[in-house]
Amino acid sequence: MPQDTLRISVLAVRRPPVTKWGKGELRPCAVLAQEPQAAANSLLFAENGVETWYLGGRDLVLYSGDTSHHRDNLTSGRPSVWVALRGQDPETAQVIAVTADPYEGEGYASDLELRVEAVPMPPVLVDHIAGFIAAHHVDMPFKKRKRLPVDPNAMAARAPRVLQEADKWVQPQRKR
Repeated sequence: MPQDTLRISVLAVRRPPVTKWGKGELRPCAVLAQEPQAAANSLLFAENGVETWYLGGRDLVLYSGDTSHHRDNLTSGRPSVWVALRGQDPETAQVIAVTADPYEGEGYASDLELRVEAVPMPPVLVDHIAGFIAAHHVDMPFKKRKRLPVDPNAMAARAPRVLQEADKWVQPQRKR
C-alpha cells in the first residue's frame, strides 16, 4: 500500500482564563508545512496575555487506502488538519497525532483526555494531498450483498434455543 509522510509543525494559542476561578486554555490554532528552528514547546509570541506556542513537529501520513477520505476533506470547502493534543500546560503539552483524514479526526475526538481541533490546511499541503489523491486513488464500486435464501426445514447445526442448567452462568451467592 503506497503511503507518503509529511513532516508538519503545530502551533497553539494559550488564552488567559475568563474568570479568576478558571484555567487558561491551550488550543491548536495552525499547522506549518515545515519545521522552524525553534525547540518544541517554546513560546513564540505573547501579547495582552495571549501566547502563541510552538508545540513541535509530527508526521502526517497519507495512505492510499484513505484517498476517498482525503478527497472528502479537500472538497468540503474548508480543508483541515486535525490535531490531537494532550495537556493544557504549554511547556509539557504533547501533540499526539495529526491527520488529514476527517473520519480519523472524529475518532480522536471521542477520547476525553485529548483536545482535538480542526485547523486550516495550508495551501502547500492542499496541493500535495491533491497530487497524492490523483496518483493513488482507485474508485471502489459499491456492491450490495444479497442474502442467501434459508431453508427453514433444513437441519443445520445451531445452538439450542434454551440453555441447559449446566450451560447457564450462576452468580455466586454471598455468605451472610
